[in-house]
Amino acid sequence: MKTSSATYPLRLPASIKAEAERLAAAEGTSLNQFVASAVAEKVATLRTADFFAERRARADWVAFDRIMTRQSGEAPREGDEIPERAKPGPIGMESD
Repeated sequence: MKTSSATYPLRLPASIKAEAERLAAAEGTSLNQFVASAVAEKVATLRTADFFAERRARADWVAFDRIMTRQSGEAPREGDEIPERAKPGPIGMESD
């Protein structure tokens, strides 16, 4: 499978370029690969945020509230319980 690539002259502040070069060397990659990976991660992050924003816009909050406040249902399966350390404490006494 052949992948296409495009060149893009990139101007970075010297301090950012030096840090990127140091990090790339620590990872054993070229600066080009490091920058390409960083851009890919940013694109994925933004697309993920857009995905969840779109899903949130379609949410049925009335149904959500109905489900969350229902009194019936089954107890959580073993291993699905909320850990004690994650349960909210009395107001003003939140755990860390």
